[in-house]
Amino acid sequence: MSRHRITGAALVGGIAGNPVAHSLSPVIHNAWLAAGDIDGAYVPFAPVDAAGFEALVAAGRAGLITGLNVTAPFKEQAFALADAATAAASLTASANILTFDDGWVLADSSDGLGLMLGLKEQAPDLNLVGRPVVMLGAGGAARAASGALVEAGAEVRIVNRSPDRALALAADLGPSVQVMPASEALDGAVLVINALSVQPDLDFAAVAPGTVMMDMTYKPLATPFLTAARARGLPTVDGLAMLIGQAAPSFQALFRRPPPPLDLRALLTAHLSQAK
Repeated sequence: MSRHRITGAALVGGIAGNPVAHSLSPVIHNAWLAAGDIDGAYVPFAPVDAAGFEALVAAGRAGLITGLNVTAPFKEQAFALADAATAAASLTASANILTFDDGWVLADSSDGLGLMLGLKEQAPDLNLVGRPVVMLGAGGAARAASGALVEAGAEVRIVNRSPDRALALAADLGPSVQVMPASEALDGAVLVINALSVQPDLDFAAVAPGTVMMDMTYKPLATPFLTAARARGLPTVDGLAMLIGQAAPSFQALFRRPPPPLDLRALLTAHLSQAK
C-alpha cells in the first residue's frame, strides 16, 4: 500500500486542456509525489472554453492552485493572462506552465526544452545548425518547439492548413522561419516534426532517407505517423521523449522542488500497455 498521504496543507497543481483525459501528466506527477512522499496532488482540469480557463486562472490567483501545466487549446491564452513571462514563453507568446504566487501569475514554457531533450535522447547524432526542419502545425506546442529550434540554429519550415496562423508564427520568430507547402518544405530537411493531433497528409515517399521523424503525440506511442516512418526505414523520435523532457521543470515550478528519481519511461510504457 502506498504511504503517500494528502492533508489539508497539500499543494495542488494540475493540467488544463480540452480534451485532457488522455494526458499522461497526472501519471507522471502523482508518481513523483508518491515517490517523494510529498503532500500534494496533481489533477486534470478540462475548461469548456476560454471563459472557463480564465476562471481556472482566477482560482490560481486566489490561492487555490499552486500551478498549472497548460495544453491545447489554452497555451496562448495562458501567456496572455499572465502578469510576467520567462524568456522561453515570451519567445513564442505561448505557455505550458503557469505558476501562482500571492495573486501573481508567471508564464513559462518547457515545451522547447522537452523537444530538445527528446531529440538528444533518441536522435543524438542529429545536427540542426543551419539545417532545414519541417514543422507540421502551428499551434502552441509548435510555437514553443519552433522557438527552441531557431535558438538551436535550425531553419524552420512551417506547414499548416491555416496559412494565417503559420504566417503569424513566422512573423513572431523572424527570418529563420518560413511558411511553405509540404511538397517544397521536405527538400533537404533533416527533421520532420508532427505537431498536429491527427495523422498529417504527408507523402512519405518524398522524405529523404535518414530524415529523423518525430511525433509530439504519445498516445498511442506508436502513432500512425511513426509507424509509416519506420516502415520506410526512417529514424524516429516518439512523443514520450518530449513529454518526459518537459516534465521535470514543470514539477519544479508547480511543487517548488525537484522531482525524486524515477524511471519515467518504464512507468509510462507500462501504463500505456495496461490502458490498451
